[in-house]
Amino acid sequence: MPARNRQIWTKRGLVFDAARHGVGGWMRHSALTPTPWLLDEERIRVYAGFRDGDGVSRLGYADLAADEPTRVLGVSKRPVLDIGRGGCFDDNGMILGDVVAAPGGLHLFYVGFQQVAKAKFLAFSGLALSTDGGERFQRVQETPILDRAPRRSTIAAIHSAHYDDGLWRLWYAVGDDWESIGGRPFPRYHICYAETRDLSAIPRGDRICLLPGGDEYRIGRPRVYRFGDRYVMYFTWGDRAGRYQPGVAFSDDGVQWERHDEALGIEPSRDGWDARALCYPALLRHGRRLLMFYNGNDMGQAGFGLAEAALDEDLRIVTAGEGAHALG
Repeated sequence: MPARNRQIWTKRGLVFDAARHGVGGWMRHSALTPTPWLLDEERIRVYAGFRDGDGVSRLGYADLAADEPTRVLGVSKRPVLDIGRGGCFDDNGMILGDVVAAPGGLHLFYVGFQQVAKAKFLAFSGLALSTDGGERFQRVQETPILDRAPRRSTIAAIHSAHYDDGLWRLWYAVGDDWESIGGRPFPRYHICYAETRDLSAIPRGDRICLLPGGDEYRIGRPRVYRFGDRYVMYFTWGDRAGRYQPGVAFSDDGVQWERHDEALGIEPSRDGWDARALCYPALLRHGRRLLMFYNGNDMGQAGFGLAEAALDEDLRIVTAGEGAHALG
C-alpha cells in the first residue's frame, strides 16, 4: 500500500466502551460498524451492531453529547431492530449499513447474517423504517432488498445510501468466493454501485467501483460523502498478512474512483484497543469539525472510538502547520 502521509486526524480514544457502557445480555461486547446520525443540536446518535454472548449482533445506539462527543449520554435499553425470524436472511445477526432521512421515515439499511452448512455465512441487505425519530425500526420486508445475483452469491452488503430528488444511489460490497488463510475461510469481496428510484427493484447488474489490489483479498464497507463537487469514499481492506485497515478514494461522479490511501491521515495506535486494526470509519460533519467514528481490534470488540479534524470555510481539513488538506 502507499505510504501514509502526515496525520490529519486527532484521536480522542475509545468512546463507547462495551464493557463499561453495555446494557443487558444483548449488548455483551462489540459495537460493529458505528454509523453516526445527528439527532438534534445536543445529541449525536451512533447506531451499531452489539453482540451477545454467542456473538450474535443486534442493532442499537449510543447517544453522545454533540459539543463533546467523547461523552456518552445514554444507550438504547433494547435493540432498535432485533434479529429476524428463524430461517430468514438476518436470523443470525446484523450490522449497520446506513441511516438516511427520506420520504416515509428514517431509512435504516442493514446487513443481515445467516449461517448455512457449506459456507462461513451469507450476508445480504435489508431495510427498516422508523417513524418515531429512530427509537424503533420496522422491517419493510423479511427478505433482502439486495439479494443474490450472478457474481454476488454470498455477500451483497449496502453501506452507503444517498437520496436525492427521488433517486437512490447505493454503494455496497459484493462477495462470491472465499480466501483460505491458515486453513480458515475468509470472505472475498469488492465495492460496487447501483442506482434506483424504487428500493424494491434494485438493478441486478453491479457497477464495479474498487477491486482489491496487491496482496489484498477484500475491500468493503464503503462510506461515501459529498464535499462540494467531489465524492470521498472511506473503506476497509484486508490482506493475506492479516492487516485490516482503512483507505480512501475520490471521485467526480461517485462511480469512477481513484484510490489515494496516502491521503488518509490516520493509522493504528502503538498499543491498545486499535493497535492491530483500524476499520469501518464513518464521518459526521458538525460545524467546523469533522468527526470519524471507527472500530479497532477484532472488528470492534472493545466498542467504537472517535477521531476528529478541523475544517476551514471551504470544507477542507485543516492540517497543523501545513495549510489545509482538501477532501478530494
